[in-house]
Amino acid sequence: MQPTKNERVVKARIMKLRPRFLIDSLVFKERVQMTVFCLGSINADHVYQVQSIPNPGETIASNSLATGLGGKGANQSVAAAKAGSITKHIGSVGMDGRWAIDELTAYGVETDFISTSEQATGHAIINVDTKGENAIVVHAGANADIKTDAIKAALNRAKPCDYLLIQNETNGQVEAARIAKQLGVTVVYSAAPFDTDAVKNIIAEVDVLCVNEFEAAQLEETFQKPLKSLGLDTVLITKGSKGAELFHQGKTLVQSSFPVTPLDTTGAGDTFAGFFVAALEQGNDPAMALKLAAAAAAIQVTRPGAATAIPDRAEVDRFIAANA
Repeated sequence: MQPTKNERVVKARIMKLRPRFLIDSLVFKERVQMTVFCLGSINADHVYQVQSIPNPGETIASNSLATGLGGKGANQSVAAAKAGSITKHIGSVGMDGRWAIDELTAYGVETDFISTSEQATGHAIINVDTKGENAIVVHAGANADIKTDAIKAALNRAKPCDYLLIQNETNGQVEAARIAKQLGVTVVYSAAPFDTDAVKNIIAEVDVLCVNEFEAAQLEETFQKPLKSLGLDTVLITKGSKGAELFHQGKTLVQSSFPVTPLDTTGAGDTFAGFFVAALEQGNDPAMALKLAAAAAAIQVTRPGAATAIPDRAEVDRFIAANA
């Protein structure tokens, strides 16, 4: 599909200005409706409630078991969709994964670019203790079998002012990021699960880096320099109960966390990232995007599960008003 004249004008203007989300996106929205694309994992989460996370060599009994949709990519897509953005997921499931596609669709995520693999659908074993902390083991399965042609087919639909969310739970991140950059799409990268080689291969294509404080420390060790010195326009660091920081061109924004009692922190960072990007896509300034994302994550951790626990925009607005 060839871009229209207006789309070419938008792309030319956007490519001259950085970061893209600080441009008056409401003006651009009159010309082109924006979309959040997410190349990401789709998992079946098996969540075990335990008294404490088991030590090496220790066998413990769980208090309960719940299964549901998860995966960093799926969680981020659900968060962006529930925040109110048009969201298209790029991914892969096994022959056993129709339920996951149906569930994503039910959450408002467009699933035309999810393919079927001969590999089993990815899954995660998640232990959650009584304080809401977790320990997770992930099997990639079909998430590592996303074809480059499928990525190209999806991103060929992208417009210059769209966003691409990627993480480290699939293959194809570098190819997707390069295609996106050529199109003028803003590339948002969650460096999780942390992988040194993956980060080194993709960092040159990244516009917005999203990490937690542990991943931030690993990145600084990998590159032997502060994150602020990596040459990125924008770095978002989430810090759990300590809130979040956003670094942009020498300026720092700090967002405090909302006071809640966590039940399950699984997917909190994904919720934050998905809401943050959706808020930017919708024309909010970075400070408001941080607040919306922090509120969404605060609500999410008070509920069991990952994708199933993510609130919608109306819930987030009410929560912020109640905590003003």
